[in-house]
Amino acid sequence: MSAPKAIVTDIEGTTSSIAFVKDVLFPFARKHLAEYVATHGQSATVRQCLSDARTLAGEPGLDEIGTVALLQRWLNVDRKATPLKTLQGLIWEEGYARGEIKGHVHADAARALREWHAKGLRLYVYSSGSIAAQKLIFGYSVEGDLTPVFSGYFDTTTGPKVEAASYTTIARTLELPPGDILFLSDNVAELDAAKQAGLRTAALDRGEVALPPGHGHPVFHDFTSLDPFARVS
Repeated sequence: MSAPKAIVTDIEGTTSSIAFVKDVLFPFARKHLAEYVATHGQSATVRQCLSDARTLAGEPGLDEIGTVALLQRWLNVDRKATPLKTLQGLIWEEGYARGEIKGHVHADAARALREWHAKGLRLYVYSSGSIAAQKLIFGYSVEGDLTPVFSGYFDTTTGPKVEAASYTTIARTLELPPGDILFLSDNVAELDAAKQAGLRTAALDRGEVALPPGHGHPVFHDFTSLDPFARVS
């Protein structure tokens, strides 16, 4: 089988450490959420996020304090809600700009992404974090600015990562047959959905998540051992 024409990669547990997201990014957003909403509450984006959160919760009458408390609860359980992810991205943007945060990207991932890009592979990101947050992790990474290697980004506005329809949408957007796209993730439910949509898949096992046995996806422990030009499935 020929090499894929495009690679779509997850972030958390794949290109980057789960610990970075859970121990650095989430606490930073949690600490600054109320302050950010109080300071930027009149901006159209923040107002829309608050409104969307109330709608999602079925509580249109919540005031600002109640809505922030709702968002904090969602943050504590890592709910994949677009208004929360959008606000997190905005908060992190300020942290990155002030130099308080540096995006974690594994050295092997950064090296491979640059090599694949140089060889002509189209690279994309699909993460539950907002597109703005994705660009920040790679733009302010410890491995330098990696945004030039990516051709595009996808987040929850495309659809849930555990639904095959989301990957069908991505393939349609890329104007490629699903079989020409390789999806990388540490999440078997996501890999199953991508495979159901016809994408090729590869599971990353960096020792942070226990992959269930018999899941049926090729497993790699880092990007160094993953050569899309040598093996594809």
